Amino acid sequence: MSRIILALGFALATALPAHSAQISGVASVTDGDTITIGAVRIRIHGIDAPEAGQQCRRQSGRSWQCGTAATNRMAEIADGRAADCEVRDRDVYGRIIAVCYVDGVDVGGALIDEGLAWAFLRYSEDYAEREATARSARLGIWDGKSEAPWDYRANRWERAAAAAPTPGCPIKGNINRQGEKIYHTPWSPWYDRTQIDESRGQRWFCDEAEAVDAGWRPARWR
Repeated sequence: MSRIILALGFALATALPAHSAQISGVASVTDGDTITIGAVRIRIHGIDAPEAGQQCRRQSGRSWQCGTAATNRMAEIADGRAADCEVRDRDVYGRIIAVCYVDGVDVGGALIDEGLAWAFLRYSEDYAEREATARSARLGIWDGKSEAPWDYRANRWERAAAAAPTPGCPIKGNINRQGEKIYHTPWSPWYDRTQIDESRGQRWFCDEAEAVDAGWRPARWR
């Protein structure tokens, strides 16, 4: 039954305006703000979680793995469980943007409430009040000074883009031992240790859309 719902949801997502579709099925968690249902990659609407390799700083001055914490919490809520996602839009990489629920819980809102994600106010103010509540309580990322994930990504991208063989094209398209084509962005925890051997068909990309179009998938943090 879930396969039928998923297929119908995907068909609707491609045939109708994005905000009118729904996708349901068993979720697999990629990171703190991304899940997949079947073959459909879904970016959670209205939030931006710290990246997998990102550290945050508490008021005491101690660092903690906020990116790992966000990914693990999303997994506790959603991984391997039935999710219902209301499609809101598509991003520039073709990913579905959706509000997703597991057992009636808004998974994006849950991470905001626990201080494990920022409200992505550049695109939506849906979680602005809930973020303010978490900030007032100094929960998670609000217990100290933490770099917003959009700044973290931009800073990593700038450094990697300048050092790439072709300036401006820092995404590493790796092929693992199983023959899987996996790309790593500069904020991937495995970016620095990933080496590109073009003689094996590995390559560099200038953006994620180019990598996806060429048949590579994003790295998963779990």
